[in-house]
Amino acid sequence: MTEQSARFALPHIMAGQAQKEVWHNEALTLIDAALHPVAETIGVNTPPGAPGLGECHIVGSAPTGAWTGKAAKLAAWTAGGWRFIAPITGMRVWLAAGNVYARWDGTAWQQGVIAASAVHVGGVQVVGARQGAIASLVGTNDMRDAINAMLAALRAHGLIAT
Repeated sequence: MTEQSARFALPHIMAGQAQKEVWHNEALTLIDAALHPVAETIGVNTPPGAPGLGECHIVGSAPTGAWTGKAAKLAAWTAGGWRFIAPITGMRVWLAAGNVYARWDGTAWQQGVIAASAVHVGGVQVVGARQGAIASLVGTNDMRDAINAMLAALRAHGLIAT
């Protein structure tokens, strides 16, 4: 039997273990930080001077102080000090300052990027995979100008290739 959970390295209680409540409470503390996490900052290398209880940050690439050696991890301030959670592929953290999600892609945090194959609203697909380019029409009449304007808008939104 392993002493930690496979995904978030939460401590397991072992048979015959003394002070089981210590391990149980440590697991609850880590779960509290990892379950629907919210980070105040991302990419910061220096821990804040006076963090609030439960405050979280995504550590930068060159951490210092209490964060040394914890690059890219989720740092949570607890009554017992900093706790660190290594991200797993697909983990999402809400970034309070930017009002966007950051997602761990296995090698780096991607901010505000949503990966999807389609967008559905009310059960109807409204955006799908990007389509190929549509040739622009050349002409001076209003209809052609309107079509060109629509094409430009669709391209600006990234819905069709340029």
